[in-house]
Amino acid sequence: MELRESPSETGNYQVEYYGRRLDSPIHDAPATTLSFTFPTEYLLEHGAVQLRALAMELARELPFNFGYASFAIVSSRGSWAAADWNQVESLLARYPGLDIPHAGEFSSRLGDRALSASWLTFLGQPLLGALGGIHVLKDALSFPDVSLLPMDGERLLVTLNEWPDPIDTEKAAVPAQYGALAHLLEPFTFQYSGKDLIPYESDMNKWLRRLLQ
Repeated sequence: MELRESPSETGNYQVEYYGRRLDSPIHDAPATTLSFTFPTEYLLEHGAVQLRALAMELARELPFNFGYASFAIVSSRGSWAAADWNQVESLLARYPGLDIPHAGEFSSRLGDRALSASWLTFLGQPLLGALGGIHVLKDALSFPDVSLLPMDGERLLVTLNEWPDPIDTEKAAVPAQYGALAHLLEPFTFQYSGKDLIPYESDMNKWLRRLLQ
């Protein structure tokens, strides 16, 4: 579902939902995925505190294993066929804080794994338990800008900055807290597997570990 003012417009409010049976025989590692997209103007008008509060309200009702919020490059209706990939790849190489969401692709493969460390990182069960629980996260993420907020149902919201950060690597290094959380998530981060990966899968495997130093 997408709300937009013209057929050619990209970047407005979008909702994507893919419901999967967890015991599906036709998917490798199914997971129901739900994605909300807000235009950057929403963040600039309302601020990071309100966007974080809204993300919290949305997450509160969801039985999530993993979730996140960050800046992203978004295509209209999830279609990348018309994208200028040279430009997209150059942006992703410079700004590792950007996401390139593909809820439909990962809904059949993600299972109970993670994707990457982000500005807001939501951790639920069983992933939070596999990471060692809240106390392990507190010890590993003892940075001034980081906050950890426990949620009902043995879940946790990790906030890495006051504001989302696209992370411009031409001006500064990847913030330490992003790398620290990425290292914690690494054993549980999704990877395409197999001997004969197509270029997209190999590139995605590298990109999902872009914050590791």
